[in-house]
Formats: sequence, C-alpha cells, structure tokens
Amino acid sequence: MHRKMTITLDEVVYEGLYRMVGRGKMSQFIEDLLRAHVVTNTPLEDGYRAMAADTSREADAIEWCNALAGDMADAAR
Repeated sequence: MHRKMTITLDEVVYEGLYRMVGRGKMSQFIEDLLRAHVVTNTPLEDGYRAMAADTSREADAIEWCNALAGDMADAAR
C-alpha cells in the first residue's frame, strides 16, 4: 500500500530531480533512497542473519578466508 505525502524542496533541488529522473519517477527514486535508512529487517538483512546463524557455513567461510589470506601472503608483489 502506498501513502501520499507532500514534501517541500528547494527549487534547484526539484529541478535537478526532475532532470535526473523525470516527473513520473520522482516518488520511486526518493523511496529507493530512503528505504535503507528507515526500513528495518529487509530481506537482505534477514538473509545475512540466516547465513550468520548457520555455524557450519560460517566455519567453512572462515576456513576459506584464512586459506585465501595465506595464498596472498605467498603471492609475488
């Protein structure tokens, strides 16, 4: 569900927004910018939490990172 909201912008900001994204796309552009700052528990965050809770997977990831770091130490510079 979408809610309608009135905001006030400086004229220069509005004109730049209009040029950059166009009249019919301003709301979606602003929503996309704000979402990460105001919405918690996004599907991406939920996915990261689930991965971190998988201790077997985390152990494999740590082992892989440590092996990669060892490879880098041996690499020619």
